[in-house]
Amino acid sequence: MEHLDCVVIGAGVVGLATARRLALAGRRVVVFEAEAEAGAHASSHNSGVVHAGVYYPTASLKARLCVAGRKALYTYAADRGIPHRRVGKLMIAVEEGEVATLERIAALGRANGVDDLVGLSGEEVKALEPDLEAVRAVLSPSTGIIDTELLLRCLKADLEAAGGTVELSSPVTGGRVTGGRITDEGIMLDRGVRATSVVNAAGMHAPDVARSIEGVQRVPDAHYAPGHYFAIVGPSPVRHLVYPMPSPGVAHIHLSLDPRGRARLGPDLSWTDTPSYTFDIERRAAFHRAVRRYLPGVAEDALAPDGVGIRAKLVPHGSSPADFAIEGPEVHGIAGLVNLFGIESPGLTACLAIADEVAARL
Repeated sequence: MEHLDCVVIGAGVVGLATARRLALAGRRVVVFEAEAEAGAHASSHNSGVVHAGVYYPTASLKARLCVAGRKALYTYAADRGIPHRRVGKLMIAVEEGEVATLERIAALGRANGVDDLVGLSGEEVKALEPDLEAVRAVLSPSTGIIDTELLLRCLKADLEAAGGTVELSSPVTGGRVTGGRITDEGIMLDRGVRATSVVNAAGMHAPDVARSIEGVQRVPDAHYAPGHYFAIVGPSPVRHLVYPMPSPGVAHIHLSLDPRGRARLGPDLSWTDTPSYTFDIERRAAFHRAVRRYLPGVAEDALAPDGVGIRAKLVPHGSSPADFAIEGPEVHGIAGLVNLFGIESPGLTACLAIADEVAARL
């Protein structure tokens, strides 16, 4: 049995960012990834938005790590030449009854340290986006987009340059902690290795991985929330990201832009016990009802299927959103092990800050 210094399970954007951080600190890191390529799940099935940190409860991990991670990610992208743009986001109230919600969200963002939010009247919105219908808006200039594929490549390249390795098609489905604690033999995994430190960054499969390691207790149940995306065919009708306020009876659908300038709608929200990337074209009508409230010029036949993402949720349907769960020895009592649960949005934005958080707990 080979004795390794540090194993990271999962080569998504958070796993690679964490492995890179540990390798740059002098740790000898091996990443085990179950799929044949890095970032095969959430990291490559998302909107690619760099979030400012507006929507999350103040003092939560999501708020703190999103704000710190956004700043770090923009710096990293600039240094490594990763395509990204601070296109800005318009959070809009389509009707007067939504203004109070908009103001509450803006206040939350300011409390979280997002200090560049700008309130706009309906006339000012029209001046920025002539095709957009809104009575009020808040502009978030620091919200942007990033090329997630190149981000994954750069994180992996940095890890390998620092002496780390990524083993693809290498699932970890079981292990044991010697005597329920770390000994000289470390944490034994079914890859035929034992490791001094293990980071479980397996995304939506993280609860299954944690449950397969003997001695790990208090593992949360896995809840899966698929979200569909549609692209708007042709030139984008807007230059900013557009996030409407929730409205009763209408799907809550955002508009984002990809690095090529395409407009994308989504994700919507559904729940399942068996995650699948199968696309349901019947959702197009609901998407169109949602988007025509604020972009009435978009025709239904202009919406083209653009993929499905699956969010890792810590709570079931109907529950209030949960925070990130970054659980080190202070939670489960096993030295050298950190489990990452429920790393959904803004996980991409926060990846470098999550990596710092994990390193501090090992």
